[in-house]
Amino acid sequence: MRWLLVSALLATTHCFADNMILREYWEYDLFLEEYPVQRQLTQDMQSRIYQAPVPLNIEQKRPVKIDIVYPGSQLSDYWWRNIRAIEIRLQELGIEFELNKYSSRPNLDYRQESESLQQAISNDSDYLIFTLDTSRHRKFAESVLSKNQTKLILLNITTPIKAWERKQPLMYVGFDHVRGTELLAKEYKKAFPDSADYGLVYFSPGYISEARGDTFIKFLKDSGDYSLKRAYFTKANRETGYQATLSMLKQEPNLDFIYASSTDLAFGVTDALSDLGREDIAVNGWGGGSEIAAIQAGLLDFTVVRMNDDTGLAIAEAIKLDLQNEPVPQVYSGKFEVLTKYDDVKRADALKLKAFRYSDRKE
Repeated sequence: MRWLLVSALLATTHCFADNMILREYWEYDLFLEEYPVQRQLTQDMQSRIYQAPVPLNIEQKRPVKIDIVYPGSQLSDYWWRNIRAIEIRLQELGIEFELNKYSSRPNLDYRQESESLQQAISNDSDYLIFTLDTSRHRKFAESVLSKNQTKLILLNITTPIKAWERKQPLMYVGFDHVRGTELLAKEYKKAFPDSADYGLVYFSPGYISEARGDTFIKFLKDSGDYSLKRAYFTKANRETGYQATLSMLKQEPNLDFIYASSTDLAFGVTDALSDLGREDIAVNGWGGGSEIAAIQAGLLDFTVVRMNDDTGLAIAEAIKLDLQNEPVPQVYSGKFEVLTKYDDVKRADALKLKAFRYSDRKE
């Protein structure tokens, strides 16, 4: 509990420096404005993943070696669905491959994550798929970029790091956190048009907290009288989301809504609200897997549904382009759709069919 209280103080001072948010990164839309060639490559990729697969046009001498290190032990189905989509699309493209998967619990299994990363490096794979949230992740990514053989694909980040300049990964790919956050902020403004008192449950300290948490505060400050009463960093899991919500409401019982920064945290918040009998407080989801059922059950008010398989297909297509020595887009963000508790079942079903068009396929 002690870390929660400390985190509340850190978050309160951390989140108001608007001019410092994501200062080390190119924001997705600004990057594409600055580099028109990249915008075209990104648009081409968007078209490609919704078209029939075009097989690899070169002969492989051996299977491509791919390693993926991912935070798999979450309520969110984002990661396993991406892996499934990658595998199916690679098969459709006629690419022979070997895929090694290493899973860990984010922000908890530091030793296991370090061992997985070291194993991935020692494999000398052709492609390494990884994420980027903490300083440890960044140091690891930089060590991979310093090697000539392994090409790095960063998943769940769409904002290039400025300091890396020309030594960039093969691709940054995911669902732009800032775009998704802006959509959620707009929904809260619809629900509370003029003013609201709210709390915020951050991810763990790092990139995602900046991109989803700090930018949310900024979007609400742009108009209306929205007052952040309490904010907590967490360990990015359901239990710490639950504990943060209990502590938050003990200090500030009259909140209108609680902004949750991830799937696991959203369910931690709803668990606490249910135990406290506080269903009057609105809460959002951050994704479109288990959140869809939760919205239909009335546990969540709305969410941003990622067209989840977009990114898995984009990674497979990027590998094909690279094998063919063709240009790969530096960045790619999949699309979002907002789903609310007022939408009918047909809309939810249509979104699921589109978002999980590959990962829901039967063997």
